[in-house]
Amino acid sequence: MSNSTTYKSGKRSNKSVTFFVCFLAALAGLLFGLDIGVIAGALPFIGHEFQITSHEQEWVVSSMMFGAAVGAVGSGWLNFRLGRKYSLMIGAVLFVIGSLCSALAPNTEVLIFARVLLGLAVGIASYTAPIYLSEIAPEKIRGSMISMYQLMITIGILAAYLSDTGFSYSGAWRWMLGVITIPALLLLIGVFFLPDSPRWLAARGNNDKARRVLEKLRDTSEQAKKELDEIRESLKVKQGGWALFTSNKNFRRAVYLGVLLQVMQQFTGMNVIMYYAPKIFGIAGFASTSQQMWGTVIVGLVNVLATFIAIGLVDRWGRKPTLKLGFLVMAIGMGVLGSMLHIGIDSVTEKYFAVAMLLMFIVGFAMSAGPLIWVLCSEIQPLKGRDFGITVSTATNWIANMIVGATFLTMLDSLGNANTFWVYGALNIVFIFITMALIPETKNVSLEHIEANLMAGKPLKSIGDE
Repeated sequence: MSNSTTYKSGKRSNKSVTFFVCFLAALAGLLFGLDIGVIAGALPFIGHEFQITSHEQEWVVSSMMFGAAVGAVGSGWLNFRLGRKYSLMIGAVLFVIGSLCSALAPNTEVLIFARVLLGLAVGIASYTAPIYLSEIAPEKIRGSMISMYQLMITIGILAAYLSDTGFSYSGAWRWMLGVITIPALLLLIGVFFLPDSPRWLAARGNNDKARRVLEKLRDTSEQAKKELDEIRESLKVKQGGWALFTSNKNFRRAVYLGVLLQVMQQFTGMNVIMYYAPKIFGIAGFASTSQQMWGTVIVGLVNVLATFIAIGLVDRWGRKPTLKLGFLVMAIGMGVLGSMLHIGIDSVTEKYFAVAMLLMFIVGFAMSAGPLIWVLCSEIQPLKGRDFGITVSTATNWIANMIVGATFLTMLDSLGNANTFWVYGALNIVFIFITMALIPETKNVSLEHIEANLMAGKPLKSIGDE
């Protein structure tokens, strides 16, 4: 009886450690979200103070994506050399410096430079946190744990919108940008308590330490030993990184799939909503700054709440069905909103229905492509090529993000409001068919089994099958 009690206590303790570690790692997502969300509210005041054009405003927005793309590329080397823990630490330092420089920027040029620094931090975080979570969490809760990272992003966006709204009454955009320093410092402190990834430790030949970390994170020593044996087996592949990419067509498939997934996520149109939410509410007929700012807060709140749908479904229903439903919901939301803009939004009822379609789109993204693309990208890369594969896919995310952020206002000017939203609606329809044809179901499958199927040459949509 005593032994049974000890075992149950140890099991609860290990689960608590796992959730604590995953929560701390997901704090990087909070900073990610804050920096994405904050610019939406600050941009009108920055534009007024510095007297900058729409094109220059696009550069203020997209400069962070440029930095994030560079940070994502550099993260592969950082993670390979220093590991996941110390890469997150470097990201936290950059978050602190970038936030302070943004708040103190005397002109547009310094602000863009500071946004690039923040982008470097976001690039490191967006690369490192999902891969770290995928390597720490057991397969039965891996999807929900990586989705928690996306939840923290949405909470960060909402917090930024609330902060922006509070400071908007005084136009204090420097405070909007500067308060991010506080959670950045908290992340920096929290990272000190994280263990190294057991898979990174094993890849560096430190099997004893990898075993000790796994024993803290898994229910039994037998589970930890079995998982370490599977990790060591996957490490028998001699080549890694670029050499594996050039020599192995099956690994190339995984890299290309990661690129495709990230392009799909960005071209849903979600970040258009995140970066330009006040402007979109203005297009929908809400003229005052107060209405636009509070509308943006509602967008952030719905984004947070709908992410819980993904956390609840991803390890029960699966990745693929959830993605298909999400793309369908987004296509309907964008399509109807575009149609309303084409017809004209005049009455109060029409204005609120337009907002409902916008929120419907947000729900579709938050329950599907938002978290699940990061889940899949962290799952489909073999261990010896994981740093390279996720470097490429994360850099793709930020390049595509930069393109979307830097072209939206131009698209509105050249195509018109309705056509712009129709384009994004049509893309979401295309993504449903791509999901059906190419995307694997990885629910309840270990990373090592996914890798074995991939490297054996199974069709892409079958690599998650047991």
